[in-house]
Amino acid sequence: MEGHRYVYTDKQQPTVHGAMAAVSSEIRERAAEHGIDHVVLELVNLRASQINGCAFCLHLHTHMALRAGESPQRIAVLPAWRESGLFTRVEEAALRIAEAVTRVAERHLTDDEYDLLREDLTDDQLALLVYAASMINAFNRISILSHHPVTYREEFGALPRGSRPAT
Repeated sequence: MEGHRYVYTDKQQPTVHGAMAAVSSEIRERAAEHGIDHVVLELVNLRASQINGCAFCLHLHTHMALRAGESPQRIAVLPAWRESGLFTRVEEAALRIAEAVTRVAERHLTDDEYDLLREDLTDDQLALLVYAASMINAFNRISILSHHPVTYREEFGALPRGSRPAT
């Protein structure tokens, strides 16, 4: 966009962004049809966004997870989900997929790790979670490179002393 230091790629190319949003919507619909709860998708979105350091997506998907019924406690311990004991086997499988897709350049799932996923997920669920993790990674990269701002939301509570809401 003219006049801004950074190009908001979603605003600059709204048709492409709309196509990406349509793919995400299709993934959510198919996931629901195959028994993947919306909270599970939001956990995938949050975990990938944590790893990638995407403040905008973390802010957005924290709000969406809370609206879908996720607890603040589980969101708080998500970076240490393996040690928390608070997640179901399906959620843990989804988080493994989120981490594998996000960190694909660092390492690949072993055959044993992949077999564990197949114990807890149907083939359709596994495929849809790979798609979901891939899409949030794409959105993370777009938001990070566009420098999308995080805006204050009153429903999240008071700002810490000394901070100011983004304008």
